[in-house]
Amino acid sequence: MKTAVIIARFQTPYLHEGHKQLISQVKESHGKLIIILGVSPIVGSRKNPYDYYTREKMIKKDYPEIIILPISDNPSDKVWSENLDTLLKGVFPNEQFCLYGSRDSFIPYYSGRFETIELPEHGDYNATELRKQYADKVFDSNDFRAGILYAYYNQYTKVYPTVDIAVFRNNKTEILLGKKASNNKWRFIGGFADPEDESYEAAAKRELTEECGEMETGQMNYETSHKINDWRYRNEADKIITLLFSCDYISGSPAAQDDIIDLDWFKLADLPQMIVNETISDEHVEMFNFMITKYLNN
Repeated sequence: MKTAVIIARFQTPYLHEGHKQLISQVKESHGKLIIILGVSPIVGSRKNPYDYYTREKMIKKDYPEIIILPISDNPSDKVWSENLDTLLKGVFPNEQFCLYGSRDSFIPYYSGRFETIELPEHGDYNATELRKQYADKVFDSNDFRAGILYAYYNQYTKVYPTVDIAVFRNNKTEILLGKKASNNKWRFIGGFADPEDESYEAAAKRELTEECGEMETGQMNYETSHKINDWRYRNEADKIITLLFSCDYISGSPAAQDDIIDLDWFKLADLPQMIVNETISDEHVEMFNFMITKYLNN
């Protein structure tokens, strides 16, 4: 008799009845059962919040006799299929396998040597909706608090990308600067890039509009990049790296909005003294020095 193999992700906080019915149905037809858990290359995400070890323990709690193995995602369906076959034959060289999956599972992408069987859905269970239901729940337990630590300590250290914009007018003799309520010093206009932005140039244009209102400018030109010593991240492993763009003002009336509380035009020739007087935000001083060297000293 062939060994049954269920290939799935089980990215839920617990085994729901649909999972249990699936496992029971397959076990009824086979003496042996293996569960293969897909492993994402992304460490900790909304779609894949649980690592292999967490899901293995969840399944083993109810089904200690089931063998559970991991398989990594691969951009090539052909390579992934070959890896799956190699994994199964490497661990169990003398067995034949029957692979089980649901309608939206691996089956359409599998090109390996083993038989596949599509199983019907067991109940109206949606893993995404189930994750959402638990996403904002807070539990008063040591396990819950330990789980939060586990999740954060098992993530890659991140760089948050931001964009800053130098808006020039009058043949680049004047520059538009802003102030934020949290820091009463002049700075470039800017903010965090958004996953919905098509490019960093698009992010720069969006931030400029959000913080200065509607005005017409020329194209965004990349100037430089710099790690920002943002006060929010000074004691964190994660950091900010910003990309500085410049553009030419064409028309419109800039008005402070969003988290900008003040806007004004300054002569480029006044920037060196503003740095000496410490009226320029410390986070942006090195970028201002770059722009002074490029546009004023040359």
